[in-house]
Amino acid sequence: MARKLMIGLAGVAGCIVLFSVVVATRPPTFHVERSTTISAPPEKAFALVNDFHAWSSWSPWEKLDPQMQRSFAGTPSGPGAVYSWVGNKEVGEGRMTIEKSEPNSLVAIKLEFLKPFTATNQATFSFSSVPEGTKLTWAMDGRNNFMAKAIHMFMNMDKLVGSDFERGLAALKTQAESGANAAPAAANAAK
Repeated sequence: MARKLMIGLAGVAGCIVLFSVVVATRPPTFHVERSTTISAPPEKAFALVNDFHAWSSWSPWEKLDPQMQRSFAGTPSGPGAVYSWVGNKEVGEGRMTIEKSEPNSLVAIKLEFLKPFTATNQATFSFSSVPEGTKLTWAMDGRNNFMAKAIHMFMNMDKLVGSDFERGLAALKTQAESGANAAPAAANAAK
């Protein structure tokens, strides 16, 4: 009986070691990226991204928790603008800070998740003029610790976050093409 128990424990330990080795070999970083073309000049889409007050009109996560608490700090838009949220289990808690803003071409954001897990990622929005209007690319880059590597073995980060990016880009496209600029209205409502 003891021998069978020892063999069983050795087998479990071997599986754990093997799983740990496989997890350790997973990529240390991840990259998710989606793009769309908007039939509007870059400044239309840029204004909707560069001002966190406008995100409620297009962000895919804003609709997941109608009771989500939002706060804004720092500058009204551009570098130094901060947006924090606390919501249900679907949106968690976190903070975004615009670190870099190049008019009508780039917005770089430090994205900090506080709950249900902690992580710090970099999100970028790139805008470029194309004959059809504007090519907008939304990307996110981050590091995978051991736990994230293990989770990514069972969940496809690109598909999971990428589908959110696709919904957000479609809503942003609609906003920019409609000519509506939600930023001033949202900023006035926040006062």
